[in-house]
Amino acid sequence: MSDQATRAELDAAIPHIMAAPKDGAAIEQLCLRPGYGARQFVDQIALTVAGGIPGERWSTAPWLRLPDGSPHPGIQVCILQRRVLDLVWRDRRATPHPGDTFIVDMDLSEANLPTGTVLQVGTAQLRVSDVFNDACVKWKTRYGAPAKDWVTAPGNPALRLRGVLCSITQDGVIRSGDRLRKG
Repeated sequence: MSDQATRAELDAAIPHIMAAPKDGAAIEQLCLRPGYGARQFVDQIALTVAGGIPGERWSTAPWLRLPDGSPHPGIQVCILQRRVLDLVWRDRRATPHPGDTFIVDMDLSEANLPTGTVLQVGTAQLRVSDVFNDACVKWKTRYGAPAKDWVTAPGNPALRLRGVLCSITQDGVIRSGDRLRKG
């Protein structure tokens, strides 16, 4: 197996990815991103409506801002599907973790989680954002051009293969092993 998935491998994996559970999946790999390229794996994360995730760079250096310059709330939390992570993140010693807030084995597609869907996780509440995660240049560098192109290929954006972005709508704490539930 090469360090990067081929487009054929990625395309062939879509049925497996879409067969993930539709609700109630366990939260894994809670990750904080205190700075560019920095990853800190923890057992729990505090979420706040006003500040995002304390200690993360969202409040000081977000990749997306509102017209007034403030951080876009729709990118406070990113959830990546376990089956996608396992497909693209092959060289775990030499290649950084993508940095998503948490990993979950759940269908993150628009069909299962339409924009505006409320998600309960731990004592916090999230709302699925309308901001599309199209995979940044770092995704392309780390996991390959085929992985980047796959995310935005015709028919694939609605699958949210690079993950789903959310805003925090209720302060709370999420812990490893908590369940992500719709509603």
